[in-house]
Amino acid sequence: MQLAELATYLQCELRGDGTVEISGVNSIEEARVHEVTFVANKKYLAKLATIQASAVILAPTDPDVPFPSLRTANPYLAFAKALELFHPPLEPPVGVHPTAVIAPTATIGASASIGPYAVIGDHVVIGDHARIHAHVVIYPNVHIGNHFTAHASVVIREGTRIGERVILQGGVVIGGDGFGYVPLPNGTAYRIPQTGIVILEDEVEIGANTTIDRAAVGATVIRRGAKLDNLVMIGHGCDVGEGSLLAAQVGLSGSTKLEAGVRMGGQVGAAGHLTVGKNTQVAAQSGIPHDIPANSVVGGYPTTDIHSWRRYSVLLPQLPEMARRIRRLEKALEEKGKS
Repeated sequence: MQLAELATYLQCELRGDGTVEISGVNSIEEARVHEVTFVANKKYLAKLATIQASAVILAPTDPDVPFPSLRTANPYLAFAKALELFHPPLEPPVGVHPTAVIAPTATIGASASIGPYAVIGDHVVIGDHARIHAHVVIYPNVHIGNHFTAHASVVIREGTRIGERVILQGGVVIGGDGFGYVPLPNGTAYRIPQTGIVILEDEVEIGANTTIDRAAVGATVIRRGAKLDNLVMIGHGCDVGEGSLLAAQVGLSGSTKLEAGVRMGGQVGAAGHLTVGKNTQVAAQSGIPHDIPANSVVGGYPTTDIHSWRRYSVLLPQLPEMARRIRRLEKALEEKGKS
Protein backbone atom coordinates (compact mmCIF):
# COMPACT_ATOMS: atom_id res chain seq x y z
CA MET A 1 0.00 0.00 0.00
CA GLN A 2 1.27 3.47 -0.85
CA LEU A 3 1.50 6.07 1.90
CA ALA A 4 -1.04 8.29 0.09
CA GLU A 5 -3.58 5.46 0.26
CA LEU A 6 -2.87 4.98 3.96
CA ALA A 7 -3.33 8.71 4.52
CA THR A 8 -6.75 8.55 2.89
CA TYR A 9 -7.74 5.49 4.91
CA LEU A 10 -6.64 7.12 8.18
CA GLN A 11 -8.01 10.55 7.21
CA CYS A 12 -4.61 12.14 7.81
CA GLU A 13 -2.86 15.04 6.11
CA LEU A 14 0.02 13.76 3.97
CA ARG A 15 3.31 15.65 4.07
CA GLY A 16 6.00 14.35 1.75
CA ASP A 17 6.23 11.57 -0.82
CA GLY A 18 2.94 9.68 -1.04
CA THR A 19 4.35 6.94 -3.30
CA VAL A 20 6.36 5.36 -0.47
CA GLU A 21 5.33 1.73 -0.02
CA ILE A 22 4.03 0.81 3.45
CA SER A 23 3.68 -2.85 4.43
CA GLY A 24 3.32 -2.66 8.18
CA VAL A 25 3.25 -0.74 11.46
CA ASN A 26 5.75 -0.83 14.30
CA SER A 27 7.02 1.00 17.39
CA ILE A 28 9.37 3.92 17.05
CA GLU A 29 12.29 1.76 18.23
CA GLU A 30 11.57 -1.27 16.04
CA ALA A 31 10.14 0.21 12.82
CA ARG A 32 12.10 -0.49 9.65
CA VAL A 33 11.94 0.43 5.96
CA HIS A 34 8.39 0.16 4.54
CA GLU A 35 6.89 0.47 8.02
CA VAL A 36 5.07 3.41 9.57
CA THR A 37 5.43 4.41 13.22
CA PHE A 38 3.90 7.13 15.40
CA VAL A 39 4.62 9.67 18.14
CA ALA A 40 1.81 10.43 20.58
CA ASN A 41 4.00 11.49 23.51
CA LYS A 42 6.15 14.58 22.96
CA LYS A 43 9.08 13.08 24.88
CA TYR A 44 9.64 10.64 22.00
CA LEU A 45 10.06 13.35 19.35
CA ALA A 46 13.83 13.27 19.92
CA LYS A 47 13.90 9.66 18.69
CA LEU A 48 12.82 10.82 15.21
CA ALA A 49 16.44 11.69 14.46
CA THR A 50 17.43 8.02 14.48
CA ILE A 51 14.37 6.10 13.27
CA GLN A 52 14.50 3.79 10.25
CA ALA A 53 10.77 3.84 9.49
CA SER A 54 9.62 5.01 6.06
CA ALA A 55 6.99 7.34 7.56
CA VAL A 56 5.68 8.59 10.87
CA ILE A 57 2.28 9.65 12.22
CA LEU A 58 2.51 13.00 14.01
CA ALA A 59 0.35 15.79 15.35
CA PRO A 60 -0.11 18.79 13.01
CA THR A 61 1.92 21.02 15.34
CA ASP A 62 4.88 18.64 15.69
CA PRO A 63 8.14 19.74 14.02
CA ASP A 64 8.82 19.11 10.34
CA VAL A 65 10.78 15.93 9.62
CA PRO A 66 13.05 15.01 6.67
CA PHE A 67 10.87 12.06 5.63
CA PRO A 68 7.16 11.57 4.88
CA SER A 69 4.67 12.10 7.68
CA LEU A 70 0.95 11.74 8.28
CA ARG A 71 -0.56 14.49 10.40
CA THR A 72 -3.61 14.06 12.62
CA ALA A 73 -4.97 15.50 15.86
CA ASN A 74 -4.84 12.04 17.47
CA PRO A 75 -1.74 10.07 16.37
CA TYR A 76 -2.47 7.27 18.83
CA LEU A 77 -5.92 6.67 17.32
CA ALA A 78 -4.48 6.70 13.80
CA PHE A 79 -1.85 4.18 14.91
CA ALA A 80 -4.59 1.91 16.29
CA LYS A 81 -6.52 2.09 13.02
CA ALA A 82 -3.36 1.31 11.05
CA LEU A 83 -2.80 -1.77 13.19
CA GLU A 84 -6.35 -2.90 12.43
CA LEU A 85 -5.68 -2.45 8.72
CA PHE A 86 -2.42 -4.41 8.59
CA HIS A 87 -3.33 -7.01 11.23
CA PRO A 88 -6.97 -8.07 10.81
CA PRO A 89 -8.30 -10.21 13.70
CA LEU A 90 -8.37 -13.99 13.63
CA GLU A 91 -11.47 -15.20 11.82
CA PRO A 92 -12.25 -18.82 12.70
CA PRO A 93 -14.30 -20.78 10.19
CA VAL A 94 -18.06 -20.40 10.28
CA GLY A 95 -19.81 -23.51 11.53
CA VAL A 96 -20.01 -25.83 14.52
CA HIS A 97 -17.05 -28.04 15.37
CA PRO A 98 -18.08 -31.72 15.64
CA THR A 99 -16.92 -31.91 19.28
CA ALA A 100 -19.07 -28.97 20.41
CA VAL A 101 -22.15 -29.76 22.51
CA ILE A 102 -25.18 -27.55 21.89
CA ALA A 103 -28.48 -28.09 23.71
CA PRO A 104 -31.42 -28.68 21.35
CA THR A 105 -33.28 -25.75 22.94
CA ALA A 106 -30.43 -23.28 22.27
CA THR A 107 -30.79 -20.72 19.48
CA ILE A 108 -27.67 -19.72 17.55
CA GLY A 109 -27.72 -16.83 15.06
CA ALA A 110 -26.41 -16.75 11.51
CA SER A 111 -22.72 -17.03 10.58
CA ALA A 112 -21.62 -18.31 13.99
CA SER A 113 -18.35 -20.11 14.65
CA ILE A 114 -18.51 -22.64 17.52
CA GLY A 115 -15.09 -24.11 18.39
CA PRO A 116 -13.93 -27.49 19.68
CA TYR A 117 -15.45 -28.78 22.92
CA ALA A 118 -17.60 -25.70 23.43
CA VAL A 119 -20.71 -26.35 25.53
CA ILE A 120 -23.91 -24.32 25.10
CA GLY A 121 -26.74 -24.99 27.53
CA ASP A 122 -30.52 -25.10 27.38
CA HIS A 123 -32.47 -22.02 26.25
CA VAL A 124 -29.34 -20.05 25.43
CA VAL A 125 -29.89 -17.37 22.76
CA ILE A 126 -26.87 -16.12 20.79
CA GLY A 127 -27.06 -13.46 18.06
CA ASP A 128 -25.48 -13.39 14.62
CA HIS A 129 -21.74 -13.57 13.86
CA ALA A 130 -20.70 -15.08 17.20
CA ARG A 131 -17.11 -16.29 17.61
CA ILE A 132 -17.02 -18.91 20.36
CA HIS A 133 -13.61 -20.52 20.72
CA ALA A 134 -12.49 -23.84 22.19
CA HIS A 135 -13.72 -25.01 25.61
CA VAL A 136 -16.10 -22.12 26.17
CA VAL A 137 -18.96 -23.10 28.50
CA ILE A 138 -22.26 -21.19 28.41
CA TYR A 139 -24.74 -22.23 31.10
CA PRO A 140 -28.53 -22.30 30.52
CA ASN A 141 -30.73 -19.24 29.97
CA VAL A 142 -27.95 -16.92 28.81
CA HIS A 143 -28.86 -14.25 26.24
CA ILE A 144 -26.11 -12.83 24.01
CA GLY A 145 -26.28 -10.17 21.27
CA ASN A 146 -24.69 -9.98 17.83
CA HIS A 147 -20.94 -9.99 17.07
CA PHE A 148 -20.01 -11.68 20.34
CA THR A 149 -16.50 -13.07 20.86
CA ALA A 150 -15.53 -15.50 23.65
CA HIS A 151 -11.94 -16.75 23.62
CA ALA A 152 -10.83 -20.13 24.92
CA SER A 153 -12.05 -21.40 28.29
CA VAL A 154 -14.51 -18.61 29.02
CA VAL A 155 -17.32 -19.58 31.43
CA ILE A 156 -20.67 -17.75 31.36
CA ARG A 157 -23.02 -18.75 34.16
CA GLU A 158 -26.78 -19.12 34.02
CA GLY A 159 -29.02 -16.13 33.38
CA THR A 160 -26.28 -13.75 32.21
CA ARG A 161 -27.33 -11.01 29.75
CA ILE A 162 -24.74 -9.83 27.21
CA GLY A 163 -25.19 -7.05 24.68
CA GLU A 164 -23.79 -6.38 21.20
CA ARG A 165 -20.11 -6.50 20.19
CA VAL A 166 -18.87 -7.81 23.53
CA ILE A 167 -15.39 -9.40 23.74
CA LEU A 168 -14.33 -11.82 26.51
CA GLN A 169 -10.66 -12.83 26.60
CA GLY A 170 -9.46 -16.28 27.64
CA GLY A 171 -10.36 -17.62 31.07
CA VAL A 172 -12.98 -15.01 31.93
CA VAL A 173 -15.72 -16.13 34.34
CA ILE A 174 -18.99 -14.21 34.15
CA GLY A 175 -21.64 -14.81 36.80
CA GLY A 176 -19.77 -16.94 39.33
CA ASP A 177 -21.28 -16.92 42.82
CA GLY A 178 -20.56 -13.80 44.85
CA PHE A 179 -18.69 -14.04 48.14
CA GLY A 180 -21.58 -13.90 50.57
CA TYR A 181 -21.72 -15.62 53.99
CA VAL A 182 -23.40 -15.07 57.37
CA PRO A 183 -20.94 -15.63 60.25
CA LEU A 184 -22.47 -17.86 62.93
CA PRO A 185 -21.75 -17.90 66.67
CA ASN A 186 -20.15 -21.35 66.43
CA GLY A 187 -17.44 -19.99 64.10
CA THR A 188 -18.87 -21.38 60.89
CA ALA A 189 -20.34 -19.38 58.01
CA TYR A 190 -23.76 -19.82 56.40
CA ARG A 191 -23.69 -19.47 52.63
CA ILE A 192 -25.98 -16.80 51.15
CA PRO A 193 -27.54 -17.94 47.85
CA GLN A 194 -26.48 -15.74 44.97
CA THR A 195 -29.73 -15.48 43.04
CA GLY A 196 -29.01 -12.46 40.83
CA ILE A 197 -27.41 -12.17 37.40
CA VAL A 198 -24.68 -10.31 35.52
CA ILE A 199 -25.44 -7.81 32.74
CA LEU A 200 -22.75 -6.82 30.23
CA GLU A 201 -23.99 -3.99 28.04
CA ASP A 202 -22.93 -3.25 24.44
CA GLU A 203 -19.25 -2.96 23.51
CA VAL A 204 -17.92 -4.15 26.85
CA GLU A 205 -14.49 -5.82 26.73
CA ILE A 206 -13.20 -8.07 29.52
CA GLY A 207 -9.53 -9.07 29.88
CA ALA A 208 -8.11 -12.53 30.47
CA ASN A 209 -8.91 -14.32 33.74
CA THR A 210 -11.13 -11.52 35.00
CA THR A 211 -14.08 -12.56 37.17
CA ILE A 212 -17.43 -10.80 37.51
CA ASP A 213 -19.64 -12.22 40.25
CA ARG A 214 -23.42 -12.50 40.08
CA ALA A 215 -25.40 -10.44 42.56
CA ALA A 216 -27.05 -11.94 45.62
CA VAL A 217 -30.23 -10.26 44.37
CA GLY A 218 -30.69 -8.01 41.35
CA ALA A 219 -27.73 -7.65 38.98
CA THR A 220 -24.04 -6.90 38.73
CA VAL A 221 -23.82 -4.48 35.79
CA ILE A 222 -20.93 -3.54 33.48
CA ARG A 223 -22.25 -0.64 31.44
CA ARG A 224 -21.82 0.23 27.79
CA GLY A 225 -18.28 0.61 26.52
CA ALA A 226 -16.51 -0.23 29.78
CA LYS A 227 -13.13 -1.96 29.37
CA LEU A 228 -11.65 -4.23 32.05
CA ASP A 229 -8.04 -5.41 31.92
CA ASN A 230 -6.70 -8.86 32.85
CA LEU A 231 -7.15 -10.25 36.37
CA VAL A 232 -9.79 -7.76 37.48
CA MET A 233 -12.23 -8.90 40.18
CA ILE A 234 -15.75 -7.41 40.31
CA GLY A 235 -17.72 -8.37 43.41
CA HIS A 236 -21.42 -9.08 43.59
CA GLY A 237 -23.83 -6.22 43.04
CA CYS A 238 -21.26 -3.80 41.62
CA ASP A 239 -22.15 -1.28 38.93
CA VAL A 240 -19.31 -0.24 36.59
CA GLY A 241 -20.20 2.93 34.73
CA GLU A 242 -20.33 3.59 31.01
CA GLY A 243 -16.92 4.01 29.40
CA SER A 244 -14.96 3.19 32.55
CA LEU A 245 -11.42 1.78 32.24
CA LEU A 246 -10.06 -0.60 34.91
CA ALA A 247 -6.41 -1.71 34.68
CA ALA A 248 -5.03 -5.08 35.76
CA GLN A 249 -5.70 -6.46 39.25
CA VAL A 250 -8.30 -3.87 40.22
CA GLY A 251 -10.63 -5.31 42.84
CA LEU A 252 -14.10 -3.97 43.63
CA SER A 253 -15.80 -5.30 46.74
CA GLY A 254 -19.52 -5.91 46.66
CA SER A 255 -21.95 -3.09 45.84
CA THR A 256 -19.27 -0.66 44.65
CA LYS A 257 -20.69 1.83 42.15
CA LEU A 258 -18.46 3.48 39.55
CA GLU A 259 -20.14 6.29 37.66
CA ALA A 260 -19.42 6.95 33.97
CA GLY A 261 -15.87 7.51 32.79
CA VAL A 262 -13.97 6.35 35.89
CA ARG A 263 -10.29 5.42 35.31
CA MET A 264 -8.49 3.11 37.74
CA GLY A 265 -4.81 2.21 37.59
CA GLY A 266 -3.47 -1.26 38.32
CA GLN A 267 -4.17 -2.89 41.71
CA VAL A 268 -6.65 -0.31 42.93
CA GLY A 269 -8.98 -1.71 45.58
CA ALA A 270 -12.42 -0.46 46.66
CA ALA A 271 -13.88 -1.41 50.04
CA GLY A 272 -17.45 -1.85 48.81
CA HIS A 273 -20.81 -0.15 49.42
CA LEU A 274 -19.41 3.14 48.10
CA THR A 275 -19.63 5.36 45.01
CA VAL A 276 -16.83 6.73 42.85
CA GLY A 277 -18.06 9.79 40.98
CA LYS A 278 -17.98 10.21 37.21
CA ASN A 279 -14.71 10.92 35.40
CA THR A 280 -12.66 10.25 38.53
CA GLN A 281 -9.08 9.04 38.08
CA VAL A 282 -7.49 6.76 40.69
CA ALA A 283 -3.72 6.18 40.76
CA ALA A 284 -2.32 2.64 40.73
CA GLN A 285 -2.26 0.67 44.01
CA SER A 286 -4.61 3.08 45.75
CA GLY A 287 -7.18 1.97 48.33
CA ILE A 288 -10.69 3.46 48.33
CA PRO A 289 -12.47 3.24 51.72
CA HIS A 290 -15.14 5.90 51.11
CA ASP A 291 -17.14 7.76 48.47
CA ILE A 292 -15.19 9.93 46.02
CA PRO A 293 -16.77 13.01 44.39
CA ALA A 294 -17.06 13.33 40.62
CA ASN A 295 -14.12 14.62 38.58
CA SER A 296 -11.58 13.85 41.31
CA VAL A 297 -7.96 12.77 40.77
CA VAL A 298 -6.86 10.73 43.78
CA GLY A 299 -4.17 8.35 44.99
CA GLY A 300 -2.75 6.55 48.02
CA TYR A 301 -4.40 4.84 50.96
CA PRO A 302 -6.74 6.10 52.10
CA THR A 303 -7.27 7.91 48.82
CA THR A 304 -6.75 11.64 48.90
CA ASP A 305 -6.17 14.44 46.41
CA ILE A 306 -3.36 13.38 44.06
CA HIS A 307 -1.23 16.47 44.80
CA SER A 308 -1.43 15.86 48.55
CA TRP A 309 -0.62 12.20 48.04
CA ARG A 310 2.47 13.06 46.00
CA ARG A 311 3.67 15.36 48.77
CA TYR A 312 3.07 12.60 51.32
CA SER A 313 5.04 10.19 49.15
CA VAL A 314 8.02 12.55 49.03
CA LEU A 315 7.94 13.10 52.79
CA LEU A 316 7.43 9.46 53.81
CA PRO A 317 11.08 8.31 53.39
CA GLN A 318 12.16 11.36 55.43
CA LEU A 319 9.95 10.55 58.43
CA PRO A 320 12.55 8.48 60.41
CA GLU A 321 15.11 11.28 60.24
CA MET A 322 12.46 13.90 61.00
CA ALA A 323 11.38 11.85 64.04
CA ARG A 324 15.00 11.67 65.28
CA ARG A 325 15.39 15.43 64.87
CA ILE A 326 12.16 16.07 66.77
CA ARG A 327 13.32 13.81 69.62
CA ARG A 328 16.64 15.66 69.77
CA LEU A 329 14.84 19.01 69.83
CA GLU A 330 12.47 17.80 72.56
CA LYS A 331 15.42 16.57 74.61
CA ALA A 332 17.27 19.87 74.14
CA LEU A 333 14.20 21.85 75.21
CA GLU A 334 13.69 19.59 78.20
CA GLU A 335 17.32 20.07 79.33
CA LYS A 336 17.08 23.81 78.76
CA GLY A 337 13.95 23.91 80.90
CA LYS A 338 15.73 22.13 83.75
CA SER A 339 18.56 24.63 83.69
